[in-house]
Amino acid sequence: MEEFVERQLELLREEREAEIQEKRTWQENVSLKELQRRGVCLLKLQIANQRTGLYGRLLVTFTPRKYDSESVLPSNNFGPGDIVGLYEANSPNEQLATGIVAGVTQKLINVAFDESGNDGLNLGNESTYRLLKLANDVTYKRIKRALTTLGQYRSGQASNLIDVLFCSSEPSHSVQKRPAEFFNLSLDDSQKEAVSFSLGQREVAVIHGPPGTGKTTTVVEIILQAVKEGLKVLCCAPSNVAVDNLVERLSTFKEKILRLGHPARLLESLQHHSLDAVLARGDNAQIVADIRRDIDQTFAKMKKLRGKEEKSGYKMEIKALRKELKVREEAAMVETLKRANVILATNTGASLDGPLKLLPEDYFDLVVIDECAQALEASCWISLLQAKKCILAGDHKQLPPTIISHKAAANGLSLSLMERVTDKYGEKVVKMLTVQYRMHQSIMQWASDALYGGRLIAHSSVAHHLLKDLPGVSVTEETSIPLLLIDTAHCGLFEMEVEDEQSKGNPGEVRLVDLHIQALTKAGVKPQDIAVIAPYNLQVDMLRQCLRQRYPDLEIKSVDGFQGREKEAVVLSCVRSNSKGEVGFLAEDRRMNVAITRARRHVAVICDSHTVGNHQFLKDLVTYFNERGEVRTAFEYLEDVVPEKYSHENGTPGKPEKQAKKVGNKQKKPNTGGPSNQNRADPTKTISKEKFKYPFKHHDKLDPHTDDVTAGDHLRKTIEDFLKDPDTTQLVFPSSLTSHDRLLVHQISEELGLEHTSTGDGKERTISVTKPKAISGDAVSSQTNDSEAGPPLQLPRLEDEKSQKKTNCSGSSNKVDLKALHMERVQREKARQEERGRSKPDSSTSSKPAAKKNTDAKAKTIGSSKASSADADDFDALIATTMRADNTCGFAKCKTSVTTVSDFCVHCNKRFCLSHHIPEIHGCGEKAKANARMRISREGVIYSGSGSKDQSLDPTKKAHLHRKLDKKINELTSQRKTKKKEK
Repeated sequence: MEEFVERQLELLREEREAEIQEKRTWQENVSLKELQRRGVCLLKLQIANQRTGLYGRLLVTFTPRKYDSESVLPSNNFGPGDIVGLYEANSPNEQLATGIVAGVTQKLINVAFDESGNDGLNLGNESTYRLLKLANDVTYKRIKRALTTLGQYRSGQASNLIDVLFCSSEPSHSVQKRPAEFFNLSLDDSQKEAVSFSLGQREVAVIHGPPGTGKTTTVVEIILQAVKEGLKVLCCAPSNVAVDNLVERLSTFKEKILRLGHPARLLESLQHHSLDAVLARGDNAQIVADIRRDIDQTFAKMKKLRGKEEKSGYKMEIKALRKELKVREEAAMVETLKRANVILATNTGASLDGPLKLLPEDYFDLVVIDECAQALEASCWISLLQAKKCILAGDHKQLPPTIISHKAAANGLSLSLMERVTDKYGEKVVKMLTVQYRMHQSIMQWASDALYGGRLIAHSSVAHHLLKDLPGVSVTEETSIPLLLIDTAHCGLFEMEVEDEQSKGNPGEVRLVDLHIQALTKAGVKPQDIAVIAPYNLQVDMLRQCLRQRYPDLEIKSVDGFQGREKEAVVLSCVRSNSKGEVGFLAEDRRMNVAITRARRHVAVICDSHTVGNHQFLKDLVTYFNERGEVRTAFEYLEDVVPEKYSHENGTPGKPEKQAKKVGNKQKKPNTGGPSNQNRADPTKTISKEKFKYPFKHHDKLDPHTDDVTAGDHLRKTIEDFLKDPDTTQLVFPSSLTSHDRLLVHQISEELGLEHTSTGDGKERTISVTKPKAISGDAVSSQTNDSEAGPPLQLPRLEDEKSQKKTNCSGSSNKVDLKALHMERVQREKARQEERGRSKPDSSTSSKPAAKKNTDAKAKTIGSSKASSADADDFDALIATTMRADNTCGFAKCKTSVTTVSDFCVHCNKRFCLSHHIPEIHGCGEKAKANARMRISREGVIYSGSGSKDQSLDPTKKAHLHRKLDKKINELTSQRKTKKKEK
């Protein structure tokens, strides 16, 4: 214990120094405008109202210093319970007072000031003020005092508990004490067993509650059963939100509860349970109200005076009235505390320098700490020293406590009491809840297998629920699946590299999130039922800029800020996409566990499988989504994706291919409300000759570092076998192909000169490959009709060929060398052309310019007899015929003159009339398409209306440039001020 106390005090000092250093950096190196931009400072505020409220405290309302009704506060991070410093605008470093935020809206912020600690605060309505968020040194002092007391603890009711928690003695064997009757009749067997186990333990019990398993419900039942046995219970949690959650649950059972803490930090609906509120309702309530009225009246008189001497008398009167108010409230405090069976507070709010100092030393029988895995162990000892038994509840497989100092966290400060006790004693003191009531079983199963030993079971009420089951939600592809992976691998959607920013962002993933949110809301899912989560604050800011205006009810937060919450649908943007395979924050397994398990019916993960595949835990997650959910690529959403060529040898992205191929006509399904036909682009519309590596497939399970040829060698062999078979002219691929496999089929077919058509949509999409007449002439020249060739060849489903594919993909000796195959085909084609050239009869006209191919057809249609005779005898007649042909429309059977009005085709070098000048009409459509695709690939995105790529600056990059410019201006301004002072 002594070693623990010494080490914890040292780590706390490091954490405190890191917090102070961060604050000092803000004050010294960051301008006030930059602090306001970061959301921790509000400038140019004026007082709209001030009154005595919140049980004797001065409540001041601040608004922006503008007189129009439309003025609003700038974007900020202020929230109820935050400690703020009040400064005058003209006094940069002189702090007037310290207060606590009581509430924030878009147009105002309410701050509660305890005037007893601010020496009679007097604020003028005409002055200008600013508010700055402050670090809370009260928490540090209380934890330090508790550790010091622990180190000196020798005897008392907590002695046995201390010995067990520091492994000096083993926990006592428990006797199962099953209650005669449970207050909550809907508890499952694992919850009932946890309640009985906890009540029977003598020193410590741990309730391990994975996400959605009803941990808080179980804790409430334990508290009620302990009160029924006559025990006095102190219930704590690391945050006010967690404590309020317990207060709300306990209040439904009409239990005598009391909530400690500043009223400004409590939910408004629960403030009547606070100590201040109970005192206000006591026997002395009328006297207290009279004293407050006298304080307000005296304060109003003082404001009318100008002289300091005249005001001093009123200040003394106000101070005396407040002292009387405090004495009367303290007189009733002990009675109020003893009347309550359950007292609730935060870990630091349970300190003995607060109201609990009025109670006897051995007053409490049981201490319950909820969300213990999120609390510093040192903070837990504030309450643990006040009882002989404790119950710890939480989930150490979720995020640990937030710590600023990385060094302190690495040296053990982040290790929670719950995790330490669980690792030491295991099932001797731990009961795990196994039935979860939140997630679809497919969402739950990943977390169960990865982190909870496969022990979780989805309750029948949630096991199969989907978004489409919600009222008003239509059935679409998105609302009918619980798991969706949108893979950005090799799509060029890289993370942003921003100078002076430790955080990360990914604009491409922002666009994908936007499109998926559109699909969900269009299907009828309410924005308030959707959460968008990202591990980086920069990505959160970018998502808010993109989505907040259109979806004001959409909740967008970081993973850390969403712990303990849940939504019907969750969209997770993983952000990281780079050639180095760095995953950053994503390497924390517990962070991903929190992100995925916030969802009830649907979770969509947007990530780069190539990047996250470098981390085994994340690789297993992607593999699970491939096996149990639906996988899409960014190609299916974004039409302007430029594929990137990756090299596994050097890990760097290269240039995209400059040419692309387009598939045949595609049948369209009627719109079902999802993004299939509108927001989501068909990945087969534009494909590249570059073969994309797609390491994770439900039927391949290829290693991410294998050669990309392996993924398509089976498809290539199938198509080549079909090409060699003279008895078949059509090959139909089943709908079980993944989008990437369909991409490979189109690429291989285009490369081999086959016609390929994609039919259907979504999961029903199939591909038909046929032999064109020119190719089939070599092997099946006698077969010109498909009916003569028999029925098309139908491939078996890929699920039946898994063993064959694995065999083909396993051996390196069976890999197909694409480069060698290509060179071989080029040589064969060259030899074929030379052979055809030698077989043609030698004619004298072949060397003459009059025998050009672009005039042969025209010569036959215009004056065929004259042209034939000119070709043999009269060269002048041949020239005349050629001139007539050049002055006539190049389209067959069209005799319109093109001497005056015409259009020249750059693809066939002919002139056409206005009726036939379009390439698709006179036969150059394919060449025009190929040329357009080359231009698109070369220039990037081509928008509607054609033209080159829009060169306007991206809004996100523009915002970052503005921020860099503001920072530079602030630095230059500081330098000028310094030079002026030196002069």
